[in-house]
Amino acid sequence: MNGRRPFVLYTAMAFGYAFLYLPIVAVIAYSFNESRMVTVWGGFSFKWYAELAGNAQILDAARRSLLIAALSATLATCLGTLAGLALARFGRFGGRNLLSLLTSAPLVMPEVMLGLSALLLFVSLGELTGWPERRGLATITIAHVTFCICYVTVIVRSRLVQMDHSIEEAAMDLGARPWKVFFVITVPLIAPALVAGWLLAFTLSLDDLVVASFTAGPGASTLPMVIYSKVKLGVTPEINALATIVIVLVAAGVTVAGWMLHRQGKSTG
Repeated sequence: MNGRRPFVLYTAMAFGYAFLYLPIVAVIAYSFNESRMVTVWGGFSFKWYAELAGNAQILDAARRSLLIAALSATLATCLGTLAGLALARFGRFGGRNLLSLLTSAPLVMPEVMLGLSALLLFVSLGELTGWPERRGLATITIAHVTFCICYVTVIVRSRLVQMDHSIEEAAMDLGARPWKVFFVITVPLIAPALVAGWLLAFTLSLDDLVVASFTAGPGASTLPMVIYSKVKLGVTPEINALATIVIVLVAAGVTVAGWMLHRQGKSTG
């Protein structure tokens, strides 16, 4: 019986991983299909990648998505680092529980609710102040920053909690000011967490569809929105090629972020 238990476990794991990842492998494989029929193999070809390179709508959406992701990740990393520092180092202060709640709620809140609340906020601001005049790159970026901050805060806070404070205390004993200690000592020590947080935020922003759909306006579609709109009319080989590129980019970002966190854990362990 004990000999059969690992076999059953490994078989179940194999079926589970196959169920999750075989469709992704099929999309990647058919992106190199010569035939226009996505379910009929017509030979190996890079034809649809060349077609994709000449599609102005997709390229414009891709540039917009990359810009939004870079801006969102950078702003989320800066704000998330400050929030993580406050929660990890400042002890109990007025509003600490509220700050902790605000930085963790979007982690469990449905994306539909995040997108709807952001839409209502921008509509109300537009009526009261005249900004934004229309929804676009700025509104999508702000909405993405609000939920990306949470992930960065969790990563940076955990790193600060595990870090040895004696080096910082020694620097302050020698006369270094708090801001200099932070930039010269603390930031280099938590650099792996900052990089991992930035990469994770970039990936989440690049991959988002729901929140962007609520906060985007006419002519401001992101890459996931373009993919979704095209898939509703039927999957084409161009979409397979585009999906393959997105899968590779997202997988690379998540892998690098995971490697940075693993390396950080080994260095502190």
